[in-house]
Amino acid sequence: MRRALWLGLITGFVYFVGTVYWTSTVLAVFGGMPMILAIVAMMLLAAYLAIYPAITAMVMARLISQGGRTALFFLPAAWIATEYLRGFFFGGFPWVPFGNSQVTMLAVAQVASVFGVYGLSALVAFVNAAIAFALLSTGRSRVIAGAATVALLVGVAAWGSWRVAEGSLTREGTVLRVGLIQGNVAQTDKLNPTPQSMRRIFTSYLAMTRDAVRRGAEYVIWPESSTPFTFGRDAVGEAALRDLAREVGVPILFGSDQIVAEPELRQYNAAFLLGPNGETQAVYRKIHLVPFGEFIPLQEWLTFVAPLVKRYLPFDAGDEVVLLPVNGHPTSTAICYEVVFPSLMRDAVLMGSQLLTTVTNDGWYGTSSAPYQHFEMASMRAIEEGRYMARSANTGISGVVDPYGRVVQASAIFEQVGLVAEVRLLTGRTIYSQIGDVIAYVGMALTLIALVVVRPRAKNVAHSSKPRA
Repeated sequence: MRRALWLGLITGFVYFVGTVYWTSTVLAVFGGMPMILAIVAMMLLAAYLAIYPAITAMVMARLISQGGRTALFFLPAAWIATEYLRGFFFGGFPWVPFGNSQVTMLAVAQVASVFGVYGLSALVAFVNAAIAFALLSTGRSRVIAGAATVALLVGVAAWGSWRVAEGSLTREGTVLRVGLIQGNVAQTDKLNPTPQSMRRIFTSYLAMTRDAVRRGAEYVIWPESSTPFTFGRDAVGEAALRDLAREVGVPILFGSDQIVAEPELRQYNAAFLLGPNGETQAVYRKIHLVPFGEFIPLQEWLTFVAPLVKRYLPFDAGDEVVLLPVNGHPTSTAICYEVVFPSLMRDAVLMGSQLLTTVTNDGWYGTSSAPYQHFEMASMRAIEEGRYMARSANTGISGVVDPYGRVVQASAIFEQVGLVAEVRLLTGRTIYSQIGDVIAYVGMALTLIALVVVRPRAKNVAHSSKPRA
């Protein structure tokens, strides 16, 4: 068990340092931390996340020690049990789950429409467990394990290829042309604005919106925190934005902080929808806040993040999904990081959302892999829910993904561009949208049952000297 714990921690540490390394740059550049301290903070985050693979390794060591190599096939259940729980504790951090590795393998990725990303994680874990089983086996057992795994993958790929080729979801529903505005505003300009830079940013968004509507956009989406002022606290800026909506005659979704004074002072990361008449149609407040970015988990113990705490006011979390009415159709949005939570998108679809959107500012992450990871996790939500996903990002990647995970149109990072792409407003439901993360619950149940049923072997004892009958 001790060996399994250390192997799991080492494996998990490598896994997460290799995928969330960019958090150190964010903390150093924008959090005011010395780089060495930022690297330590990143490594502590990776070490915490590594606990989950370590628990999986310990569970598997316990089962394999009693059940032999056959117990390897409990790996999918144990893996997704801990991976699912990673999305809950301390605000949740379900970044780069196993299953998301398959999002560009469209034939395989269609499994998400049935079992979600955790179903894909289970598939990846099963294939690896089967390979390990085959390597530890000989003769017939090895052949059966290899053949069964190949048959499973061929079956999954064949069904997934057929689903993508059939493509009925790209022919159904009402067509809507969406304009995605990527302002490419430098993060330094957003953090340290001057009157001149604020005016330049705002006029740029106004001009790009008019251009997108001239090119046929029927719904325009700006990124997270796109207004260089707090909407509702700047009368001039608010009036100009409402006038723009009336001028172009299309709904506009944009991100801005929202400050509420009553019954107590609260600050939200919000998305506002203005109708063609310039009136506010809906306001969505971000539910899943970014740890160490918008709130500090365990703040009383993590004193080394004091520079970050002082630099940013903590946000309050919203408490409900809000539907955004667009041309008579219910749609929804997610703000930045919360698009990585499958359940949030599912809640929106259960409420009737016909189009998934997300607004974000990935300018924090520079040219690291973070913007690409983030875009691909948003793409997975499209497959799970059988909906188009439209994404507007300040510095990219902005784009549209169809219900099968195919990228319809996408921008490069760090370019100023306005995309206009066609989406469809859909009402059908995937199996996953109906059953949710049942496979994760099954994984947790199977793991607990296995741990209870498989009892530790009795220790060897010396034979009694008493002669046997």
